[in-house]
Amino acid sequence: PSLDYVVTKIPRWDLAKFTHVSRDIGSCMKSVGEVMAIGRTFEESLQKAIRSADPSFAGFAPLAGCAPADDAELERMLQNPTDQRLFYLAYAMLERGYSVERLHALTRIDRWFLHKLDNICAMHNALRRPHQTLQTLGRAQLETAKRLGFADAQIARLVSASEDDVRAARRQLGLRPFVKRIDTLAGEVPAPTNYLYTTYNAATDDVAFDERGTMVLGSGVYRIGSSVEFDWCGVSATRALRELGRKTVVVNYNPETVSTDFDECDRLYFDELSYERVRDIYELEGAAGVIVSVGGQLPQNIALRLHRNDVRVLGTSPESIDAAEDRHRFSQILDRIGVDQPAWKELVSSADAEAFADSVGYPVLVRPSYVLSGAAMNVAHDASALRAHLELAASVSPEHPVVVTKFIRGARELDIDAVAYQGQLIRHAVSEHVEDAGVHSGDASLILPPASLTPD
Repeated sequence: PSLDYVVTKIPRWDLAKFTHVSRDIGSCMKSVGEVMAIGRTFEESLQKAIRSADPSFAGFAPLAGCAPADDAELERMLQNPTDQRLFYLAYAMLERGYSVERLHALTRIDRWFLHKLDNICAMHNALRRPHQTLQTLGRAQLETAKRLGFADAQIARLVSASEDDVRAARRQLGLRPFVKRIDTLAGEVPAPTNYLYTTYNAATDDVAFDERGTMVLGSGVYRIGSSVEFDWCGVSATRALRELGRKTVVVNYNPETVSTDFDECDRLYFDELSYERVRDIYELEGAAGVIVSVGGQLPQNIALRLHRNDVRVLGTSPESIDAAEDRHRFSQILDRIGVDQPAWKELVSSADAEAFADSVGYPVLVRPSYVLSGAAMNVAHDASALRAHLELAASVSPEHPVVVTKFIRGARELDIDAVAYQGQLIRHAVSEHVEDAGVHSGDASLILPPASLTPD
C-alpha cells in the first residue's frame, strides 16, 4: 500500500468543567469527544489536530495555564500523563530548553516523536528571534513554517504582525494549500473519492475546482454542552441542498459525526474550522456561499470576519449574529427596545467591575462573548471570585467584551428556540430549566413544554 498522508487523533477532555477532578489520564474513559487531522508530515498533522481540539490553542506551543512554578513541578507534569502534558512538553522545549534525550529519560516518549516536536520548536524559535519581522521573513522560511503546520495566526503572534498581514504576505508570495484526496483503497486500485484535506506539502491539487458548491460548516469537536444536535443540523442542511440540486462542500474534522461520512456530500474537507482554512477552501472552490448557522459556536465565531472579507455568508446576516453574540451589543438592544434585564456593565477594568458589583450587590454574573457552552460564564459571590472569573473570561474570549450583570437568586430560566423567515416567525418552542437560573442550558435539565408558566 502507498499511503502519503499522516492522521493524528486527539481526544477532547473537558476536565476543566469540574472542580476537584483528577486530570490524570489512564485506562478510565474521560474524554467527551475527539478530533482528527490529516497532513503529509507528522508536524503538520499534529499542529492541525491541536488547534482543532480547542480554538484557543495556537498549535504546539506553551499555554498560559501550563507554566510550572519550578523544575520539580515541570518534571512531575512531564512524567505523569494528563490532558495538559503536551503543553508542558512545549514549555519544557521552548521555554526551558530541554533536549530530546532529557525528555526521553523523563517521559519515555519515543525519540521519533520528540525529534518531530523539536522540528516545530526550531521553527518557533526562528520566527520569534529578535528583529524578526514579517518583512524580513523570506519565502523559503514562510513555506517551511506552513509545511510544519504553522497557522497564519500562529506565525503572526511570533513575528508581531496581524493574521491578515501574514495571509496577504503568503498570497503575494504564491503560497497556498493544495487539496489532496484520501486514498480509501491504500493505493491498490484507483480511488477517486471526494474525501479531501489541505496540505502545504504538495505541488498539485487532486481535484478540479469547477463545481461552485455551497459550503456547510460542521460542528467541530464534541464537548460538554455541544454535541450531536449540531451534526444533525449540518447533515439536514446538506441533504436539503442536494435535494435542491446544489453541489455541497462540507468542512468538519470530527470523526464521530455523520457529516464526515463522505457519502453525505459532494465534497468533504476533513480540515480545520478556522477562519484561515475556511477562507482558503472558499476561494479555491469558488463557492457559491457558506452556511455558518448549523454548526454551533465554532462557525458562528468566524462568521462576521468572513462576511467582512467578502465571503458570501448565507442565511442570517453575520452583523445580526454579532448583535446576539456580543454581550454588550445585545444588552444595549434590550435597553433600546424596553426589555427588562438585570443591571449590567461592560468590563473596562477589574477595579470598575468591583465597583459595579459593590453598587448592585453580590452575586454578579460574568458573561464573556462568543463562547461555547457557557465557557467562563460564572457567578461571583465576592471580589476575589470576581477577579478570578474576569481573568478566565478575558483569556477565553480575548477579542470580545465581557459584561458583568447582577445575578438574581432563585430566578427561573426559559429557553426560547425559534425559526424565522423574512421577519415572520415560522416555528418556535419554549422550554423551562429544572434548575434555578445560573446553570448553562447545555448542562441543565429542560422541560418541554414549560411546567410552571401560566398563559399570562
